[in-house]
Amino acid sequence: MNALNDVVKAYYGETLQGSSDLKTDACCTEAAPPRHVIEALGAVHDDVSARYYGCGLAIPAELNGLKVLDLGCGAGRDVFALAKLVGPNGHVTGVDMTDEQLEVARSHEAWHAEQYGYDAPNTRFVKGYLERLDELDLEPGSFDLIISNCVINLCTDKPAVFRAAYKLLKPGGELYFSDVYADRRVPQALIDDPVLYGECLSGALYWGDYNTMAMAAGFGDPRVVEHRLLKIIDPALKAKVEPIRFASVTARLMKLESLDAACEDYGQAVIYRGGVEGMETIFDLDVEHKIEKGRVFPVCGNTLAMLKQTRFAPYFDTIGCGETHFGLFPGCAAPDVFAETISEPGPAPVGGCC
Repeated sequence: MNALNDVVKAYYGETLQGSSDLKTDACCTEAAPPRHVIEALGAVHDDVSARYYGCGLAIPAELNGLKVLDLGCGAGRDVFALAKLVGPNGHVTGVDMTDEQLEVARSHEAWHAEQYGYDAPNTRFVKGYLERLDELDLEPGSFDLIISNCVINLCTDKPAVFRAAYKLLKPGGELYFSDVYADRRVPQALIDDPVLYGECLSGALYWGDYNTMAMAAGFGDPRVVEHRLLKIIDPALKAKVEPIRFASVTARLMKLESLDAACEDYGQAVIYRGGVEGMETIFDLDVEHKIEKGRVFPVCGNTLAMLKQTRFAPYFDTIGCGETHFGLFPGCAAPDVFAETISEPGPAPVGGCC
């Protein structure tokens, strides 16, 4: 591919021997995962978990039976956790370009299948570049879910990754991923620094460019699930990048047709019936939509589509026919992912906010 790809392969294949070698807190996750996710992560072999380099929790809800693709799977921590969560009728494919990481992943496939009580592994690992997913043995329109954990920032052609992900997803599928973003465009001199690039800093997208890029690939109305500022542990690296701020963001992009360019009000609401594991009382779609079970929750047209045209549909009832347009949905505002502090979650709001 190019010199930056070689930098990444060397950094993750040779320089880093484990998560503790990183120079930022990118591999820390503040939010506690649901119990079933904690159990799945705990079931992953220690040799695999020790080589985890993600920056968030790229494991969404409602996974049973899904066909999943992990972009930049590394040694396979998320792949093997997902393999347990999708069950024996689901399947997880991991793609990575680093031989050393894939060797670790492949050597543990049979072990995980045996631990989970499966007759055969429900995992597959493919070597390849995320910028060239269309060249790999991956069927377009065949995946229910694509995840990625702190890897797209390392790609040299990020628009190609988003375009390919859109093509690989089924209608109603989603790209659910964690990554690092910058509050401004990173200067080329920092991009050329191999340590800064390997540490997921200088390859980070400017947040404004990410939203434009995602929508250009076909993903309407990008949503933020979680976000936090990154702390740079190494003083020398911190001095190099200041005053740029970096944030770890978990986001979801849905493959849905005809989403509105803005959050439009059609006089509709949803009621969450409950039933999603890990979200028994409050369904957490994103930072602005925490839907309490049994409560009438007004939603815009886009949010309704994300709930009723996806795998979440069985868990929601709809109120209103949507035949009348009432203008913009009130209170629409995107979260500030570079905020110094993030307020603690409180009670679920009475009305939706898009």
